[in-house]
Amino acid sequence: MNGGEFKDMVFKLFAMIAQSFSSPRRLEIIDVLIQGERDVETLSREVNMSIANTSKHLQVLKNARLLESRKEGVRVLYRVADDSVFACWKNLQNLAEQRLYEMKEIVRMYYQDRDKMEPVSRDNLLGRLKLGDVLVLDVRPFEEYRSGHISKALSIPLPELKQRIDEIPKNMEIVAYCRGPYCVLAAEAITFLRKAGIKAIRMKDGFPEWKNAGLPVEHS
Repeated sequence: MNGGEFKDMVFKLFAMIAQSFSSPRRLEIIDVLIQGERDVETLSREVNMSIANTSKHLQVLKNARLLESRKEGVRVLYRVADDSVFACWKNLQNLAEQRLYEMKEIVRMYYQDRDKMEPVSRDNLLGRLKLGDVLVLDVRPFEEYRSGHISKALSIPLPELKQRIDEIPKNMEIVAYCRGPYCVLAAEAITFLRKAGIKAIRMKDGFPEWKNAGLPVEHS
């Protein structure tokens, strides 16, 4: 192998990883699987795709070694290969935030009508948890909460919030969180809570960022 052949081969492999991240639907799949394992049927419902198309995207990601799988009975469960997949996904988000004006504008337009309050940072929330003056609310699907959640967080998935509103104390501020900074579940939750007369704010990041920072987590 000469130098030119070596260069061609490694750059093709770099491109293979880049191409795996080039589909919005595959990025959505990665975003969900970072939260925890899924079988193809469950995943297809969450990303609103057919099972056939979901399977095709999973195969692309698996061929690039970004995903791993295991069998549980007749089901095949998929998960991200390791923390480097999340790191790559997070770096891609950061690059888009820094280089694309449209990114900032879309975020501004979405939140200006829903949440004029500044979201709470991870460090700020950690301090308030130590003081015990805030309730942390996880509004992701319960399966994701069970896979891992912020220590002492209460799980009420967004679709159940209306029916379970009485479980939320009205004498504490609520901090809601979900999958990450571009997940809308927490924003929708705090809008509902504020209309119900409950003081609520969202965390700027999601559970993966919290966990990656080495902050306290629990598993159910």
